[in-house]
Amino acid sequence: MQTPPLDPDVAELAPNDAVLTSYDEQHLVTYWRLLDAEADGADWKEVALIVLHIDPGREPARARNAFDSHLARAKWIADQGYRDLLRGGTNK
Repeated sequence: MQTPPLDPDVAELAPNDAVLTSYDEQHLVTYWRLLDAEADGADWKEVALIVLHIDPGREPARARNAFDSHLARAKWIADQGYRDLLRGGTNK
């Protein structure tokens, strides 16, 4: 696995696959930032703007959907998907 970018663009929705994807590998830093923000009790709108680069004032539904799906994916990786990382990441 290569070093993930620090601030990549995000898709409308994070993957929902049962295995780690190349998108996940590219967005590991994003996922960790989301988990840190949640642990700190940060407002989701601020996180969407700063971490996901989606303005919730201009695109509220898109921002909320992206935030929710990426945070859920981050939690899945922290709970289960890390196993794929320990095995060397995706095969792609």
